[in-house]
Amino acid sequence: MKRIKTVCPYCGCGCSYFLSVNDGKIAGVSPNKNHIISRGKLCIKGWQSAEFIDRPDRLTTPLIREGEGFREAGWDEALSLIADELSYCREKFGPDSIGIFSSAKCSNEENYLLQKFARAVIYTNNVDHCARLCHASTVAGLARAFGSGAMTNSIPDIAESDIIFIIGSNPGENHPLVASRIIQAVRERGAGIILADPRGIDLMPFVNVHMAQRPGTDVALINAMMHVILEEGLEDREFINSRTEGIEALEEKLKEYTPERAEPVTGVPADDIRKSARLYAGAGNACIIYAMGITQHSTGTDNVLSLANLAMLCGHIGKPGTGVNPLRGQNNVQGACDMGALPDVFPGYQKVDDPGTRKKFEEAWGRRLPETPGMTVIEMMNGVLTNDIRGMYFMGENPAVSDPDISHVIEALKALEFLAVQDIFLSETARFANVVLPAASYAEKMGTFTNTDRRVQVFYPAVEPPGEAKADWKIICEISSRMGYAMKYNSPAEIMEEIASLTPSYGGMSYDRLGPDGLQWPCTGREHPGTPILHTTKFTHGRGKFHAIDYLPPAEEPDEEYPFSLTTGRILFQFHTGTMTRRTPILEREYPEPYVEINPQDAEKLGVRNGWKVGVETRRGRIELNAAFKPEIKQGTIFIPFHFSEAAANRLTNPALDPVAGIPEYKACAAKVVRL
Repeated sequence: MKRIKTVCPYCGCGCSYFLSVNDGKIAGVSPNKNHIISRGKLCIKGWQSAEFIDRPDRLTTPLIREGEGFREAGWDEALSLIADELSYCREKFGPDSIGIFSSAKCSNEENYLLQKFARAVIYTNNVDHCARLCHASTVAGLARAFGSGAMTNSIPDIAESDIIFIIGSNPGENHPLVASRIIQAVRERGAGIILADPRGIDLMPFVNVHMAQRPGTDVALINAMMHVILEEGLEDREFINSRTEGIEALEEKLKEYTPERAEPVTGVPADDIRKSARLYAGAGNACIIYAMGITQHSTGTDNVLSLANLAMLCGHIGKPGTGVNPLRGQNNVQGACDMGALPDVFPGYQKVDDPGTRKKFEEAWGRRLPETPGMTVIEMMNGVLTNDIRGMYFMGENPAVSDPDISHVIEALKALEFLAVQDIFLSETARFANVVLPAASYAEKMGTFTNTDRRVQVFYPAVEPPGEAKADWKIICEISSRMGYAMKYNSPAEIMEEIASLTPSYGGMSYDRLGPDGLQWPCTGREHPGTPILHTTKFTHGRGKFHAIDYLPPAEEPDEEYPFSLTTGRILFQFHTGTMTRRTPILEREYPEPYVEINPQDAEKLGVRNGWKVGVETRRGRIELNAAFKPEIKQGTIFIPFHFSEAAANRLTNPALDPVAGIPEYKACAAKVVRL
């Protein structure tokens, strides 16, 4: 029996464990007792993270469409077909007629190569990935406020907080090893918890104040908290004067945001707003933890900027137990962003339209590079239906379940002239492809993932890929070479050397330095120890910038025809589009089918009983699923997990976009519930 160290492929916590291998097969999982994040613990998904690897429906050979189905093909035929079709689109319709979707499930090295392929081989900046759909507003908002769009602190120092403000996040279900740190702070330090969420969450027994705001009213709520802090003189003037700018405009704006004005907008009693403001401002160390309940709005960037305002107003940043801490939803969504799998930046968030930056990459890659930022995920899908996008290449992405307004996405996928998908299973999206390539899973290759607190860790291959499947980085290199640009690397470690040479924040990263717990960026040189806490003495761009933000309502609010506010999210036993968890028997047994959470009082008015089948409709579609009573959910709000393709929540969600980050509004749209 061998034990191979790896990193969990699910959420962004970055837990480490060992895969036990016997006779070339994975026999089980055992925790890494010495790991800084997981500390010998795993959530239920971590314990089951090897179950999908040897499922009988793994892709094992390339597939080429033939009629309504697929036929098996050799690698040479499949790769040549992809190279020929992409070359044809590039030459006939121009480079920007091609769209590339990178992946938060794949390694840093693979994301780096795919964005390099898009820019140096295709000559387009049309490269994006699912961060556009989850934390694009985090990157945009925190970069504006602090100069760096990432979690400011580390998971371990959450345990040093005196007050933890959780807003738009459910750590107990979505980031369990973060939840364990929160509970540690409560039990060991007597820390308090402020929760702002339309739903009750697993941590409710530890919560001091629960502000159940209406979906999409976060700016009004946070502004009202800051109004109280300024009104009662609870702000940190020394921090504001020495380390920030722009407070005057914010102070003027906040005068109108009294708790009494916020109460009818948010549905949160004014007294609860005041109590929360006093707890947060009065703490020695207070941290903010948020996730997609904040970011997935048409005002997502405004929400993030408001949280940054709150932290700076009280000086709760740059110290242990403080900070603004977005929890990333997937194992490498932070790394995919860091690697430049975004339409406007090279690796390390270096702007593609900056001549000096572009020259640096042109010299390194030996190719002229495109100057204009490319299309986002949503824009590329829309571009298919306007004939601006003719061909697409997806690596480990499943937009037929994950994107908003799925009917529109499927229409686009059907209309594409050419689609290539590389994945480990024949996903809902892969079924529309012209060519499908079998990729290796995390357990069958080497690479690095960057977790939610900027920690870069190495994972190692435990078993061989099934059949003819290959690591994603090898596939990219082979297609690139067929298109006239030789990518020759002997290992992912060699790719990381190139990343470090071009990306200042990863400048000191190398496989021989990452060690048992990895390194946190920025790590700028070979002797640099990494950076557990950002902004300790100054912000990335000098002074922190306050922004005076006005409340704007959601793009679509409830009305007589659609009286409910629908919000979506994840649950503990399933993950993302279900590609892995729904092939894991124990997880599928716990939650095998979709449901809609509804307050029992709302259900009584509709004449609906717990467990009954209901229809949920919005202006974009209708699905049928079971009603699940949840007293903790705010009246007038319903919640649907988005993992289930047979009743896909994203048939209903609103594709309205944040104008800055381009993120869709998954977390608030008008809906109705119909008794069947």
